[in-house]
Amino acid sequence: ALAVERYLAICCPLKAKVVVTKRRVKAIVGVLWAFAFLSASPFFFLVGVEQPDNHTDFSRECKPTPQALESGLLATMFWVTTCYFVLPVICLSVLYGFIGRELWRSNTRLRGPGSVLREKGHRQTVKILGES
Repeated sequence: ALAVERYLAICCPLKAKVVVTKRRVKAIVGVLWAFAFLSASPFFFLVGVEQPDNHTDFSRECKPTPQALESGLLATMFWVTTCYFVLPVICLSVLYGFIGRELWRSNTRLRGPGSVLREKGHRQTVKILGES
């Protein structure tokens, strides 16, 4: 959501003024958190805490339940969580690529008395994008 907001702010600034509001941002963040919680909730039923067989050791381990192993749900949840990592990384890469391309193109159009300040602002924006 943050990458999309940055993309809109840099590549479509006039549209971003209309589309990005505090209310919409709060709603989107709330929906994303609810979706994340609901999609991760099956893990509560797929794993359990077990104590080792020797009762002298007080350590406990988090292990998958036998039902999770037999049903194949654990493997499915593994792939779901993998997609939850890979898809955002792809989205971030594509959006930041578009942002970088837009800044690169606009850098060639910088001419006039305020061009030095605009160029400095562009460099700062690229640094911020590289740090996140």
